[in-house]
Amino acid sequence: MEHLEKGGQAEIDEQKWVYDSSFDHRGRTPLRATTGAWKASLFIIAIEFAERLSYFGIATSLVVYLTKILHQDVKTSARSSNQWTGVTTLMPLVGGFLGDAYLGRFPTVLLSSIIYLMGLILLTMSSLVPSLKPCASHGDCLEARNVHKIVFFTAIYLVSIGTGGHKPALESFGADQFDDDHPDERKKKMSFFNWWNAALCAGLLLGVTLIIYVQTHIGWGQADIILTVTMACSVVIFIIGRPFYRYRRPGSPFRPMIQVCVAAYAKRNLPYPSNPDELHEVAKSEKVQERLLSHTKSFKFLDKAAIIKEQDFVDKRQKDPWRLSTVTRVEEMKLLLNMIPIWLTSLPFGICLAQSTTYFIKQGMVLDCKITHQFQVPPASVYGLAACGMILTVAIYDRILVPLLRRITGTERGINILQRIGIGMVFSITTMIVASTVERKRLTIAQNDPLHGSDTMSVFWLAPQFIIIGIADGFTLVGLQEYFYDQVPDSMRGIGIALYLSVIGAANFLSSFLITIVDHVTRKVSGKSWFGKDLNSSRLDYFYLFLGAITAANLCVYVFVARRYSYKNVQKTEVAVRG
Repeated sequence: MEHLEKGGQAEIDEQKWVYDSSFDHRGRTPLRATTGAWKASLFIIAIEFAERLSYFGIATSLVVYLTKILHQDVKTSARSSNQWTGVTTLMPLVGGFLGDAYLGRFPTVLLSSIIYLMGLILLTMSSLVPSLKPCASHGDCLEARNVHKIVFFTAIYLVSIGTGGHKPALESFGADQFDDDHPDERKKKMSFFNWWNAALCAGLLLGVTLIIYVQTHIGWGQADIILTVTMACSVVIFIIGRPFYRYRRPGSPFRPMIQVCVAAYAKRNLPYPSNPDELHEVAKSEKVQERLLSHTKSFKFLDKAAIIKEQDFVDKRQKDPWRLSTVTRVEEMKLLLNMIPIWLTSLPFGICLAQSTTYFIKQGMVLDCKITHQFQVPPASVYGLAACGMILTVAIYDRILVPLLRRITGTERGINILQRIGIGMVFSITTMIVASTVERKRLTIAQNDPLHGSDTMSVFWLAPQFIIIGIADGFTLVGLQEYFYDQVPDSMRGIGIALYLSVIGAANFLSSFLITIVDHVTRKVSGKSWFGKDLNSSRLDYFYLFLGAITAANLCVYVFVARRYSYKNVQKTEVAVRG
C-alpha cells in the first residue's frame, strides 16, 4: 500500500514539475502549468516570423538592388549575392555551436537579434540619411558613393551574422519548451515544427509581396523602416516571454564524442562482452536530469569504449572519461554517424529547391506578369505561391493527416520522420517534371513568335511548379528540421538545426557546381550549352529532367538507408531526478 502511495505521489509530482534538465528564469525546476509548451513557444514563433520577413525582404531583392542602385554588372551582382548567401548559410554552424557549448540558447537568440536589428537600422540609415545615400543628388547617379557601399555591405553582413546565431538557437529553443517525457507535450512538439514553418512561410510570403511592392513602388528606405520596426517589436515580445520559457545549461557537445573515440581506440583489441548489460552506464543514484539511451547493435566497434577495466578509474569512485565512456555517450556518437547518410541523401532535394529561387524566378522575368492593365506582379513575388503551398500542406498534415494516420498505424506520429521526408522527395521529382513541361511550352511559344517571345504567356503557368515545391517543403523541410533536432544528442540540438540548414546551404553550392559541370559537358558533347546567354537560347527543360532523374535515383538510395535506420532509443524506465 505504501509503495502504491509513493508511486501515485511520484506521478502527481511529474505532472506538476518538469524534470527534463531544464530550469525556469529563476534557475528553479520549471512548473509545468506556468512554463513551456504553447504559452512559451508562441513568443518564439513571433520573432521567427519577423526574422523571416526581414530576411526574405532583403534576400529576394538583393540582386535587383545591387544592379539598379549600386550599378554592379550581372556577374558581379550574382557573385556578391552568392557570397552573402554563402556566409548566411554557414554562420548557423558557428551560432549553433556557441549556443550549445557556451552562451545558452536564450542569450544566443537575444544577442543575435540585437546584431540583426543593428544591421537593419544601418540598412535604413544607408537609404534615408543624406550623407549615406548612394547619390549626392536627388536623382540617379552612374555609380554609388563609396560611403554608401561600405555602410550597405556592413549592414547586410550584420544581418547575416545575426541570422547565423538566430536560426539554430531560436528553433531549438522553441522545441525545448516541450517535455519529451510527457505524452501530451511530446505530441504538441510534433505540431510545433508544423506551425513554426507556417509562421516562417507567412513571413516569407509578406517579404516577397508586401516588402518587394514597397521597395518597387514607394522606396527602399521605407521598406527598410517596416523591417526594422517589425524586428524591434518582435525582440520586445521575445523578452516579455522570458518568465514563461524553459532554459537549458550550455555544455561542450563535442568533448564527450571525442572521448568515446579515444576510449574505443584504446580498447580496440579487447573482446566484446557476451552481455551488453555488462557495459558501463551511469547508476540511477548518480543520474541528475539526463536522459539515458538504450544500447543498439550498430557501429559495434564503439561499444568497446564502455568496457570496464580497473585502469579506467582514477580512484574507486571517479572514472577517467578518456578511458571509459557510458553506453549513453557511445549511443550519442552512433547517432551522429547515423546522420551522415541521411544528410548526404537529402542534398539532391536541396538542389531541386535551389531552382525555385533562381531559374524559376528567371522564367517569371520573361513571362507576362500583368494581372490587370494597371497592376503587374513583380517576378520574385511569384515565389509566394511556394509559401502558400507549404502553409496549406502543413495545416492539412497537422490537422487532418496526422490524426487519421495515428488511427491507421497506431503510432504516435502517424508516419515516422524519415517517411515524411521521403514523401517530400517524391513531390520534388514531380516538380522537376512539371517545370520541364512548362519550360518546353514556353520555348515553343518563343520560337513560334520571335517578335514577342514568351511575353504572351502568363506568369501563372509557373504556379503548379511553385505550389508543388511548396508541398514538398511541407513534408521534407519540416521533416528534416524535426529529424535533426530530435535525433542529435540532447546537448547538441542547436547544432542539429544548424546541420539541417547546412543541407540547404551545401545544396546551393552543389547546384552552382552542377550547373558549371553540365555547361561544360553539354558544350563539349553537342557544341551548344544547355545554359545560353538568355533563357530562349537555353534548354532548362533538359536540365530540370536531369535533376528529376538524379533525385529519383537518390530516392532509391534514401529508401535503402531509411529502412535500416535506428532511431534514438531513450530508456523509458529512467526518469530524471531533481538535481
